[in-house]
Amino acid sequence: MGLSADATPPRLHSAQAITLLREHEITPTPQRVAIARILLARAQHLSADQLLEAVNRSEPRVSKATVYNTLGLFLRKGLVRAVVVDPAKVFYDSNTRFHHHFYDIKSGTLTDIEETEIGMPALPNLPNGSIVESVEIIVRLRSRFTQ
Repeated sequence: MGLSADATPPRLHSAQAITLLREHEITPTPQRVAIARILLARAQHLSADQLLEAVNRSEPRVSKATVYNTLGLFLRKGLVRAVVVDPAKVFYDSNTRFHHHFYDIKSGTLTDIEETEIGMPALPNLPNGSIVESVEIIVRLRSRFTQ
């Protein structure tokens, strides 16, 4: 669930974005509101570059550094999850419910897998003093007809 180059991304109304930011104790600056309006409009997976392009599609007003800083803040405040599909590719997932993902290596598409669709085996014994924060499974796909 990403954005195609010519697609107009859905957007929250500014008032909705401001309310969401305030609910998560985030000061709603104009740049944060612009980013939230796109990223939080629906359940989707966007890279920082995709988000930057979508936010600045009509007029450049948000820098790359601002996008990365805002994504870091949204992560810390629980508005989004980071899904690292490889060391050079991170998606920001606006669906914060527990779930897993399919990642299509060729197209770069990330798709949700519901938690109930994957049975979890028993986890190994945890080191003393630790608890499980999360378990996330990414199933990497490629076409069986290509090498």
